[in-house]
Amino acid sequence: MSKRAVSFAVAFVLFSTVSLVAQVDPGVRPGTGSAGAALPSVLADNPTTILAFFNDAKTRFQEIDSVSGTLTGEPGVGLGPRFNSRGCGLCHAQPATGGSSPGRNPQIKDAVADGATNTLPPFITSTGPVREARFIFFLTGGVPDPSRPNGGVEDLFTIANRVDAGSCTSAVISQPNFIQASSQNNIVFRIPTPTFGTGLMENIDESNLLANQAAQAGNTLGISGTFNHNGNDGTISRFGWKAQNKSLEIFAGEAYNVEQGVSNELFTNERPLPEEDMASGLPSQCKINPTPEDHTNFNVGSIDTLSDSVQFAMFMRLLAPPVRSNTVPGGSASIVHGNKLFEVVGCIVCHTEAHKTFASAITPSLDSTAAVTFSDLEIHHMGTGLADNISQGTAGGDQFRTAPLWGVGQRIFFLHDGRTNDLLAAIKYHSSSGSEANATVTNFFALTAGDQQDVLNFLRSL
Repeated sequence: MSKRAVSFAVAFVLFSTVSLVAQVDPGVRPGTGSAGAALPSVLADNPTTILAFFNDAKTRFQEIDSVSGTLTGEPGVGLGPRFNSRGCGLCHAQPATGGSSPGRNPQIKDAVADGATNTLPPFITSTGPVREARFIFFLTGGVPDPSRPNGGVEDLFTIANRVDAGSCTSAVISQPNFIQASSQNNIVFRIPTPTFGTGLMENIDESNLLANQAAQAGNTLGISGTFNHNGNDGTISRFGWKAQNKSLEIFAGEAYNVEQGVSNELFTNERPLPEEDMASGLPSQCKINPTPEDHTNFNVGSIDTLSDSVQFAMFMRLLAPPVRSNTVPGGSASIVHGNKLFEVVGCIVCHTEAHKTFASAITPSLDSTAAVTFSDLEIHHMGTGLADNISQGTAGGDQFRTAPLWGVGQRIFFLHDGRTNDLLAAIKYHSSSGSEANATVTNFFALTAGDQQDVLNFLRSL
């Protein structure tokens, strides 16, 4: 749709009847479809080649870690000393392995598994989202100091007193003080991003992204996104809530180290808390394994040679994108109409429907095709209501990557911190002082009751 057509359509909508009745989120679309499956070209390949790599990678993604890999049912090596969960697949589970936060929070069990003596933070609940926590500022004299930004992940749990933790006990390592941070409004949260279709996102040509940015530059909605860039080679980065990671391998290696505490060839040291990293580091009693704990297996052959981090990235790279529904919820007419209104009110300016990928040397399904992400992969100012005051790369405290909407119909929790499980509420949260989405949100709530419902049905069909 041209910019002139969008402007005319928006003007038409604004003079339409305004609904005073809030519409309802249809809720999580039932079933899993093909979620968690490999790309079509991978499934069609000989099982002894690329499909075997995918299946091995998926098995590792689902693996549960212990400290030394000696416990039954927990074959992974390197958990902790600090961690948020014990396996990638525990947190990326909705609606299938590789997805987003599940309805039942695995962190409840992680806290006390195998004799661990962690106290459950109040923001972790059995039916709430999987969360990681960050402190906004370091403390000076016991109070948050705005001149000392923090922003690093404060791992929820420690391996203290686990049956495989040896001399690493609660006497030598403790959890962060989440109660104090909460009382001082010095804590923010993140939830897992879904990984379906991320190989396609990785393979989008930067010229396509830049061309889309230029095409949207003249919009009349106050939207002016930019890209986060990798600090090493300066190129556009695209993974994570602030698009802070360049590639799936960096994304996987960082998560393995930060979320599970496993050192690897990309992040070679076990990770202290930000405060520990400036003081004494991790207690020596808790450094149990040689590092990097995850590494290339030189003494074996074939698939087993690869490290877990590489295979995590390969699993994400080869995951098929979400499959949308043409009829659920609300029927095809409602979904088609909601799709049009999604464009009319201006959502499409940030949530760009599709991008072209470039030639792939990995598998044909990644090669010169449409990645239907519904995201421009840019970072945008989202205002005071969503700001977390955390900077990553060139993304500032209120800037976030446009969340890809493919698969949103089967997600449970929304926004970077999982504050809501209601799509309508998520739309409302897009509007606050300084948000680039304010005009678009106003346009949406100027729609009639039926039209708002059609937009919600369209979103849940994705």
